[in-house]
Amino acid sequence: MLSFEQKLAIIESFPELQRKDVSLGRTNFHYEESAHEKKSVVHHLHPNGNGYVFAGLVKGVATDDKGLVNIRDYGEEELRSLIEKSISSLAIAPPEKPESKKKKKRSAPKEERWIGPNNAVLTLLFEEDLWYLYADLNLESAFETYEEAEQYLEEEQFSRATE
Repeated sequence: MLSFEQKLAIIESFPELQRKDVSLGRTNFHYEESAHEKKSVVHHLHPNGNGYVFAGLVKGVATDDKGLVNIRDYGEEELRSLIEKSISSLAIAPPEKPESKKKKKRSAPKEERWIGPNNAVLTLLFEEDLWYLYADLNLESAFETYEEAEQYLEEEQFSRATE
């Protein structure tokens, strides 16, 4: 088992890590260039030799529920390798989350013409977070959502004009 001083020397050999002393003589090391919210690579390295390395993004490494690996009994090569993998995993930007199906509703146009009884024409227009319904230049109604406006127009027997 490596001593606290030996582990400290290994960790400090990584120039991309910044030391942050915390309570009870423990030390953390952060990777400030992390592409993730997580920046802590070494967590609570204690003078008794105990400590943790974040490996929550490293495939094939068993971690606790916080993504940490206890390094108490690690040797030099094992510790160096784990820290390198941790830094590499934090350097890679997370994949963008695909839009959920709820958000993928049919996007409404910014302006639509609707034809109703007796060939009446209404224009539905999105401006400043509201849907406005116009008859020529006269404002007929305003709606908070496209769906509300669409429902109203269909109830009034209007249909989308095809152009």
